[in-house]
Amino acid sequence: MLRCKGLWWLWRRLRATGVFAKNLSRRDVASGVSRQDRTSLKALNIFDRGLKRKQKNWAAQQPEWIKYDYLKEEVGSRIADRVYDIARDFPLALDVGCGRGYIAQHLNKETVGKFFQADITENALKNALETEIPTVSVLADEEFLPFRENTFDLVVSSLSLHWVNDLPRALEQIHYVLKPDGVFIGAMFGGDTLYELRCSLQLAETEREGGFSPHVSPFTAVNDLGHLLGRAGFNTLTVDTDEIQVNYPGMFELMEDLQGMGESNCSWNRKALLHRDTMLAAAAVYREMYRNEDGSLPATYQIYYMIGWKYHDSQAKPAERGSATVSFGELGKLNSLVSQDKK
Repeated sequence: MLRCKGLWWLWRRLRATGVFAKNLSRRDVASGVSRQDRTSLKALNIFDRGLKRKQKNWAAQQPEWIKYDYLKEEVGSRIADRVYDIARDFPLALDVGCGRGYIAQHLNKETVGKFFQADITENALKNALETEIPTVSVLADEEFLPFRENTFDLVVSSLSLHWVNDLPRALEQIHYVLKPDGVFIGAMFGGDTLYELRCSLQLAETEREGGFSPHVSPFTAVNDLGHLLGRAGFNTLTVDTDEIQVNYPGMFELMEDLQGMGESNCSWNRKALLHRDTMLAAAAVYREMYRNEDGSLPATYQIYYMIGWKYHDSQAKPAERGSATVSFGELGKLNSLVSQDKK
């Protein structure tokens, strides 16, 4: 039997000590996949990229893959909406970490002339979704893009960059292949993603095994994302966040969907096995703490959307310091000036 009183006391103690955060809050294939030993020496080696490639390849060849693509389909359509918001066409575009092509299917050939789709997963590239845009599939690592400088007018990326070990290098590579005045539009999971699952596993494992190990991969904080984009050379930055909540019958259905998406944990410090007793306890904690009125269990996916431009002389520039003709102190007099004009 699950010791609910003990778990509730443990949850309050962990919250007081700050253990968990707020909320706990057609196509030709060219190879460009890098070797693991080529990873930047300055980069943290957090993720097993070889395992992630196997996970995505396994997910891409499942017969009912469409059953698990709902989240990537939704975010891909939102990225496409942001592309349409820019009043220009893009003769040559690149999708970094394209998967099955979740963005390209929502765009048209009037907006994008030709699409290069790059991913580390050959099975996803072979089974890419149909699109009216001419496409070229490229087997490539997000950190080692096999393209020349100033090649693309547009680079997009959807729910892929959270698995790279060297995010600064990946953003620098994207900036490198963009043409001047080219734009990068991307989306990646944020820090509050799956906080319900993370909290439930931590509480159950601590109570049953005397400690916990990470079962949900670490994510980039939104405060760091703008800094990383600026460091990579992008300007005129826009970073915003959104949350998508999906309801599941239970915790095990959620974990099954994550596996079907190819989003299982691949951190090097992950625990290889969770005891059955711990899993049942985590499912009970999840249901007790987060269940909806209809009995379903919510899972929150936090999404960071980012837009950055490569510099060009034609872009608007900020006015020089000291060139203003009106002081902020005069803003308080605005109402009186308006009323005088009306008279």
